[in-house]
Amino acid sequence: MTTTLYRNAVVFTADPTPEQPHPVAEAFAVADGRFTAVGSLADVRTAVGGVAGGAGSHEVVEVDLEGRFVAPGIIDSHTHLVGFGESLGRVQLRDCASLEEMQQRLVAAREADPSAARVLGSGWLFDALPGGRPTAEMLDAVLPDVPVYLDANDFHSTWVNGAALRELGITRETPDPIGGEIVRDAAGDATGLLLETAGTQFAGAFLSSQTTEEDVIAALDRAFATYLAAGVTGVTEMSLNAAEVAGLQAIIARDGRLPFPVTAHWILEPTGDAARDVAGAERVAALREEIAAGPARDWLRIAGVKFIMDGTIDACTATMLAPYADGSNAEPIWTAERIVPVAEAADRAGLQIAMHAIGDRTSQIALDVVEHCVRANGPRARRHRIEHLESVADDTIVRMGELGVVASMQPVHCDPAVLDNWKAQLGDERQELGFPWQKFRAAGVAITLGTDAPTAPHEAIPNLYIALTGASVLAPERDPYHPERAFTPADALTALTAGGAFAGEMDDTTGRIRPGLAADFIVLDVNPLEAAPEALLASRVLSTAVQGEELHRAR
Repeated sequence: MTTTLYRNAVVFTADPTPEQPHPVAEAFAVADGRFTAVGSLADVRTAVGGVAGGAGSHEVVEVDLEGRFVAPGIIDSHTHLVGFGESLGRVQLRDCASLEEMQQRLVAAREADPSAARVLGSGWLFDALPGGRPTAEMLDAVLPDVPVYLDANDFHSTWVNGAALRELGITRETPDPIGGEIVRDAAGDATGLLLETAGTQFAGAFLSSQTTEEDVIAALDRAFATYLAAGVTGVTEMSLNAAEVAGLQAIIARDGRLPFPVTAHWILEPTGDAARDVAGAERVAALREEIAAGPARDWLRIAGVKFIMDGTIDACTATMLAPYADGSNAEPIWTAERIVPVAEAADRAGLQIAMHAIGDRTSQIALDVVEHCVRANGPRARRHRIEHLESVADDTIVRMGELGVVASMQPVHCDPAVLDNWKAQLGDERQELGFPWQKFRAAGVAITLGTDAPTAPHEAIPNLYIALTGASVLAPERDPYHPERAFTPADALTALTAGGAFAGEMDDTTGRIRPGLAADFIVLDVNPLEAAPEALLASRVLSTAVQGEELHRAR
């Protein structure tokens, strides 16, 4: 057996003790894919019981890390792997500041591949468009003959042109799905904007029907490789479906493993039939057991179900306690009446419940759901979670702490460069009260920080930078958004690593540098505990190891 001893490093373990709330070591050892020792060099050498280059069956190999910074591997606790991988091959629009720039980019993509059946793009921002509302005519002006499908930056709206509307068969008579809207003009014709479930059930479902298993595998391969380069060694997938399960299982059959383990939540959408919705949760529980008993069990685990309870503030589809600046408000996608029996069935089956709740009213409903599950199914250990929490009432945060509900948040969602429309839609003091991370910390709420890729940049280090500063990665010249909310470096790193493991119910296997856990770790060229946050903007992940095996090395 060979043990690798890593020395001369600044090792952030994310494994606090009462004596050392933010412990840092200088060495650690790895054997058979697990950490075997961590601490001072002398202690680690004693623990591994060998001498560098020693003879016999137990060889110890020492690696000098030359003073570099080591942390547990990043766990992106909220991502969409296939969508992320697909977005890497689509026209990127997040940095477009005008309609003209978007049109130019789309035309260039068409000219580069004139035989493509469709033009696909993602990342557009409402405030980059005239009046803040996209229309099919804007796309028809430059691409009238080929279907165009463009996901919004938040992936809760889809913008299409006339050819795509015809391809989808959307007419005046097409009804809105539950929880969604086909935006129409005064004459009743579709404008080209599909909100929430109208986007997923029309555009999303159609594009999925055109996608082969090979396409899904290719998207997954791109996502895994890109994540490894960013220092990610584990994820919680938040929109699992049958095609993705098949793709992940195919990769395991091909390679004998995934690049890193995936914990997943199956996404449920309301059908309007309560019995059918409850049956959907029960099928997820059965699939969980099937995968746990099969060859994919070491790499793919279904943790629970995901409910998208509302939309986004940018599109005025998040459910708020008070109306938006234009006087409108939105009903929840999953109303309390719809969600309670389904959540109760999921909780009874031991599934973790994740609820997308961006509006302050929605997060109240989400906690009512958790309280109902406790009453209906009795007390037991639970780690239900609420995703995003962009606008949230103070008493909701206190309740989350009392109920042990995890706050899953994404600093990259409040990059000041993407907040102008968000603030304008609220239009009052609420625009300065968003993303109240400091209140969650004060209330003792368990926190994890993910990215929600591809709705935001996937890189872990920029995510860390925004958590430390409230400043912008996309436009560093912008003023920060309320930097008083920011995390300390140690707290942010813990939320990105051990926090993700805790939220994903995988803290018994990964997330910290601790003997017995999987040797998932990264090496950085900057020490976030000591360097100025701005140094992170130019930093790199030098190495990423999963279960002791280096799967990425910077060139």
